[in-house]
Amino acid sequence: MSDGPLIVQSDKTLLLEIDHDQAAECRKAIAPFAELERSPEHVHTYRLTPLGLWNARAAGHDAEQVVDTLLQYSRYAVPHALLVDVAETMARYGRLRLEKHPVHGLVLASNDRPVLEEVLRAKKIAGMLGNRIDDDTVAVHASERGNLKQALLKLGWPAEDFAGYVDGEAHAIALDESEWTLRAYQREAAESFWHGGSGVVVLPCGAGKTLVGAAAMAHAQATTLILVTNTVSARQWKDELVRRTSLTEDEIGEYSGTVKEIRPVTIATYQVMTTKRGGVYRHLELLDARDWGLIVYDEVHLLPAPIFRMTANLQARRRIGLTATLVREDGREGDVFSLIGPKRYDAPWKDIESQGWIAPADCVEVRVTLPTSERLVYATAEPEERYRLASCTHEKVQVVRDLVAQHAGQPTLVIGQYIDQLDELAEKLDAPVIKGETPVKERQRLFEAFRTGEVGLLVVSKVANFSIDLPSAEVAIQVSGSFGSRQEEAQRLGRLLRPKEDGKTAHFYTIVSRDTVDADFAQNRQRFLAEQGYAYRIVDAEDLPA
Repeated sequence: MSDGPLIVQSDKTLLLEIDHDQAAECRKAIAPFAELERSPEHVHTYRLTPLGLWNARAAGHDAEQVVDTLLQYSRYAVPHALLVDVAETMARYGRLRLEKHPVHGLVLASNDRPVLEEVLRAKKIAGMLGNRIDDDTVAVHASERGNLKQALLKLGWPAEDFAGYVDGEAHAIALDESEWTLRAYQREAAESFWHGGSGVVVLPCGAGKTLVGAAAMAHAQATTLILVTNTVSARQWKDELVRRTSLTEDEIGEYSGTVKEIRPVTIATYQVMTTKRGGVYRHLELLDARDWGLIVYDEVHLLPAPIFRMTANLQARRRIGLTATLVREDGREGDVFSLIGPKRYDAPWKDIESQGWIAPADCVEVRVTLPTSERLVYATAEPEERYRLASCTHEKVQVVRDLVAQHAGQPTLVIGQYIDQLDELAEKLDAPVIKGETPVKERQRLFEAFRTGEVGLLVVSKVANFSIDLPSAEVAIQVSGSFGSRQEEAQRLGRLLRPKEDGKTAHFYTIVSRDTVDADFAQNRQRFLAEQGYAYRIVDAEDLPA
C-alpha cells in the first residue's frame, strides 16, 4: 500500500482525493483516458470507458502507459482483472483496418481472423461489404466507409482508417506570421491532426482554435469548407483568416441564411446546412459544389444529427473538428470518434493558463433561497416547469445587481436561458440585451461596442455561448442554463479566458436556487470545471458585499 491520491476499483471507477498533494499531477495523468463523473468537494469520481481508452489509444497512449499511471498513483493494489480489461479494451482498437487495395479499392482487413469472422456475421454491416478477397480481407463499398466505422464502433471493434484521403482541389494558403507567431501548442495540434489525417483538437475557449484551423488549412493547401455555429461566428472566422493568412476577402465565401457564396474557402453555418424544404436538405449540394480538400467543423460537440449523416459520406476528405470539450449532451461522442475522427490533441486548460495564454478564473456558485410563496408554486408545479421557476426566481435579480456593482468598471456579461428573465434583467440593469431575435448587424454592433469599451455591460442569451470573440470580458454572471450542460459551462467560462493585459483574474459566477433542480443541474455543470482543474467556491447570497 502507498500513499497515492487514487483509489482504483474493480467496477472501473477511480476515486481521486482532491486534497492530496499529488492530486493535480494525478488528475493531469489520468485525464487522457478517464472521464470525470462526479466532483463533490473532497473526492472526485472518474470512470474508465471503452471510448475513453480508444481515444487515448488513437492519440498515441498505449495500454502500458495507462496501467503504469494507475499503479503509480493508486493507494491500494489495483485489481488485476481491471488491468487486464484495460489492456484488452485498448488492444481492440486497430484489430480491424480500413485500407486501399490496388485492385479492389476500399477493403476491411484484419490480422485477427476470428474478429473479422465475428463482425462479418453482424447483420447491420452485411450490406456495406462486397466480396471476400481472402481470409483476412473483404471489399467495402466506398460509399459505406463512414457507416461501417460507426457500426464497427458499436460492435466494440473500432476500425483504424488507413484508406487515405483525396487531396481535393489545390488552393494556395499560407500563414502570414509577419506580426504574430503560431504558439507551440497550436502548431503541435495542427501537426497532430495532419499526421492522423482526420480527428478532433480539444483546446480551451480563447486558446486560438481558429488559428489551429488556419494552420491545418496551410498544411492541406486545398479548397476548404468550414462549418460554424452561426453567422456572427462565420464573419469572425473570415476576419481572422484575412488577418492571419494569405487569403483575401474575395477568396472566402459566406454560405448562410442571407448570403450564398461558394468560393475556394467557404464558411457555412450548421443552421443553413440542416434547413429542410419539402423534406429535403437542399443545401447539402454545397458538399459537391467543389472538390473540397479539407472540412473544418467548428464547435464539433454541437454537430446536428444531419451533419453526422452527411459526414458519413465525406470520409475521403480530410476532416478536423475543433472544440473546447468532447462532451455531448446527446451521448453521440462515439459518432464524433468514428465519423470526424479520434481525439488527436488535447491540452488541459490549466496547462494553457500556466503558460499565460488564457486568464486564471475564480469560479463561484452563489446560492439563493426561494421565498415561501415561490417555494409553494415550485412544489406544486409540473416537473417540466420546475427548472424555469427555480431559474427565474426574482431573488436572482438583486444578486445580479449586487455583483454588477461589485465589479463596476469591469466588462461584464450577464448570461441566461430564458428570454423574459433576460429582458427583465436588461431593464433593471439599464443594459442592452442580445437574444435570438436580435438582427445579426445589431449583434455585431453591440459585440464591437463591448470590445471597444463603449458598452461595459451586456445581457446575452445562449446565442453568445458559441464562437463569439469578446477578449475584454472579465466577469460573467450566469443566471440560467441548458439543464446542467457541461458543454455550455465550457463555452460560458471560455468567454472570459482571453488573457488580460495586467494579468487580472476573470470572475465566473453562477446564481443557483438551493433545494431545487436548479442546484441539481448546477452540480453537473460543475463537473466540467473540475475536469479542467478549477476549484469553485459556494457562497450564500446574503454573504455577498452589499
